[in-house]
Amino acid sequence: MLNKKEVAKAYQEIQQSIVEGLTALDGGAIFEEENWERPGGGGGRSKVIQNGALIEKGGVNFSAVEGKLPDAIKKAFKTDKEDFFATGVSIVLHPHNPWVPIIHMNIRYFEMQTGDDTLQWFGGGIDVTPHYVVEKDAKFFHQQLKNTCDQFNKEFYPKFKTWADDYFFIKHRQETRGIGGIFYDRLTPANTELSWEQILEFSKAIGNSFLPIYTELVKSGREKTYTPAEKQWQYQRRSRYAEFNLVYDSGTKFGLETDGRIESILMSMPPMASWVYDFKAEPHSKEAETLSLLKKGINWV
Repeated sequence: MLNKKEVAKAYQEIQQSIVEGLTALDGGAIFEEENWERPGGGGGRSKVIQNGALIEKGGVNFSAVEGKLPDAIKKAFKTDKEDFFATGVSIVLHPHNPWVPIIHMNIRYFEMQTGDDTLQWFGGGIDVTPHYVVEKDAKFFHQQLKNTCDQFNKEFYPKFKTWADDYFFIKHRQETRGIGGIFYDRLTPANTELSWEQILEFSKAIGNSFLPIYTELVKSGREKTYTPAEKQWQYQRRSRYAEFNLVYDSGTKFGLETDGRIESILMSMPPMASWVYDFKAEPHSKEAETLSLLKKGINWV
């Protein structure tokens, strides 16, 4: 069985590495650090950046919380277990420039226990929400994820890519949140053919892939000029991001139900967004092209 303190330590190290890399990448702001405690047990370290040269708002948050499972979570998990422990790193970045995408990553470990009986698993994923879909960037992003997954199990990428397409889907809009990525949950040796130690290494590999991937995506867009109309489109795409996180996102729901720190849970919300009534993209426009690519099942690699 894994030592939960060792998992949490590995995640803290990944958080620190990413914060240092993003500070250099942004070049205009530093992350503010806030350590917090959860009333029911555990706590975390939030690292938030605002009004940088590249990032308008973003966070790289670590948490390790424990205590008694609320009834709503027990019902959702279909369990009667009481005690839980959860640790992970969660990242969301909202850039200034509409030609740089929103990016999200989460890696997490969870366990529940009753007496000597323990259930444990890993979850996580990484996905990109471009305001404008750029084909070469989408292909690069998915190829990097495939390369990482293939080091551990050749079945991971196609399985987790489909899982992401299904998970990051805004049902009431009938569109995906972005171009997807990978999403996985409840990974154990029984369903991966890996040991616990190998699954932890996979989780760490996903975490460590974040910085080189985002650095490359930033390169191609941060210096592009943009019009007021393109900035307005960015606000509209952000509104869809907010809708997904508030209506469907399981991490947001878990955080709220377990009395997590509200500012850290809602760190994913964009600083500004816009809901234009009954917007219709002009035919053959860049906006219409992006909308046409917000669907499941696109093979980017």
